[in-house]
Amino acid sequence: MAEAFAKRYGEEFEFYSAGIMPASSVHPEVVQVMMEKGIDLSDKKPQMLDLKLVEAADIVITMGCSVRGLCPAPLIKNIVDWKLEDPKGKPIEKVREIRDEVEKRVLNLLNQIKRERSP
Repeated sequence: MAEAFAKRYGEEFEFYSAGIMPASSVHPEVVQVMMEKGIDLSDKKPQMLDLKLVEAADIVITMGCSVRGLCPAPLIKNIVDWKLEDPKGKPIEKVREIRDEVEKRVLNLLNQIKRERSP
């Protein structure tokens, strides 16, 4: 969700989504709630987070990366943990709440980056 919103609102930047234990597909509830926002994730496949992605990043946002020893994100300086719930298995209303929180945080982050880069 975060990558999709970031690409929608922050076209001048590059965004990638990856996880330490990615599912084989995007959860159906996530596909459904993102379609409500006009974003189709039905053909997206979650990817594995690797050190190459982390090293190339200016900032890494984790969604509750609590698996010590598996998550390479602590190896970089600029990391923010949003501590969001995993939408997997949640009722659709809860998935919508998570989606809306992700969208809000993405917009806040993009505004912060833009302010920091302004002359």
